[in-house]
Amino acid sequence: MVPASPAPTVEFDAELLARYDVTGPRYTSYPTAPSFREDFGEADYRAAALATNEDPIPRPLSLYVHVPFCESPCFYCGCTRFITRDHCNAARYIDHLEREIALQGALFDSDRAAVQLHLGGGTPNFLTNDELGRLVRALASGFRLDTGADRDFSIELDPRHVKPGDLAALAALGFNRVSLGVQDFDPAVQRAINRLQPASQTEGTVAAAREAGMRSVNLDLIYGLPRQDPASFGATLERVVALRPERVALYAYAHLPERFKAQRQIAARDLPAPGTKLMLLGTAIRALTAAGYRYIGMDHFALPEDPLSKALDAGTLQRNFQGYSTHGQCDLVGLGVSAISHVDDCYAQNARVLPDYYEAIEKGRLPVARGLALGEDDLLRAEIIQSVMCRNALDFDAIERRFGIDFEQRFAHELEHIAGLATDGLVTLVPRGFTVTPRGRLLLRVVAMAFDASFLRKGDKPHLPEDNGPKGPRPLYSRVI
Repeated sequence: MVPASPAPTVEFDAELLARYDVTGPRYTSYPTAPSFREDFGEADYRAAALATNEDPIPRPLSLYVHVPFCESPCFYCGCTRFITRDHCNAARYIDHLEREIALQGALFDSDRAAVQLHLGGGTPNFLTNDELGRLVRALASGFRLDTGADRDFSIELDPRHVKPGDLAALAALGFNRVSLGVQDFDPAVQRAINRLQPASQTEGTVAAAREAGMRSVNLDLIYGLPRQDPASFGATLERVVALRPERVALYAYAHLPERFKAQRQIAARDLPAPGTKLMLLGTAIRALTAAGYRYIGMDHFALPEDPLSKALDAGTLQRNFQGYSTHGQCDLVGLGVSAISHVDDCYAQNARVLPDYYEAIEKGRLPVARGLALGEDDLLRAEIIQSVMCRNALDFDAIERRFGIDFEQRFAHELEHIAGLATDGLVTLVPRGFTVTPRGRLLLRVVAMAFDASFLRKGDKPHLPEDNGPKGPRPLYSRVI
């Protein structure tokens, strides 16, 4: 038995981070989305979804709804979004969402409660309160939305578009968590990324969320943006800490202008040098941990009393397409353009452009464009990677009991690499397993990559520091730092 540390800490080691700064997956799934296949379609997804109703104890549901519209482009953004100021687009989109919700809802027995709901984007509050109400009513008609106190119903908000009364209206619809895009409070940085957002707008939105009774506020930050420096980012962090959000997400900016057209508006000369970017990360870690936030993993920080912190301590933390979650036991149903479902042992992704999404719905079909049915090796490696990413440890005996394998024989090649990571201080080897060290927690992806079949070829080592990672960027992949 190799338990996760009851109170895992994190240690910032600039030299180690620089040495292991390679391109790799974020592991919101395994296999990752680039492995999805177009020969997996609607019929495959339907069969998998219907089969889950026959499980002895059917799993509850988690619903994700993608709202792709934004009024203006943020130059750093790599999300699936469509820029428009014509709000008629929202009405048409909800028309189609309602039809997709009915099609999806018919696949799942009505006794399976949706205990988690998340609206992401894009900009979900591009929709008016009336339109959001219409959407929630459609969801309540297609699925049994949980009304208990433990439900997690969250929505991403752009504070620039929040009006008086909006948070109270969201609370009345059942939302109890909000996530606000901040990125950086410094005006020079905001101008460089085309997102002018006075701090007063964010502060007012946080206050309105508290007044409306929201039990959790998350603030999103990005480090590595143009014109950022440790002093200005330190000032942003001071304001964030003063607002005392329950959670903070700290993302590394990935500059890929060859793939994301909006990023071509960012001058490469304005980006912080690699050493400065590391300093920005160190500044953030020191500020947040000094203020009492715990490092959950990857990009996430949370206060000790937050459910993410409690799940980390209990060893029940999970990771999925929404990041770290306390609802990993759910079947995830993705709704809307580009949304991804994870139902039983398969992934299914909707069409990624609106015309294809609309066409499928208008023909009475689910808009599944590609996906993947997981095989035995996929499930085995997924469990290993989940343990590394969420429990900071791997217990060989637990894997052997679940999958009926000889771990050290099956993964002899991978364990050679783990031994090298131990020499560098990323992990500590223990009998029948290993634990991730405080120095290694910022490099969880590097540890997980040792077990990723897409980075392993017979006789080769994973694509780590010795060869600088896979050649070229891939969707959902980014630099570690």
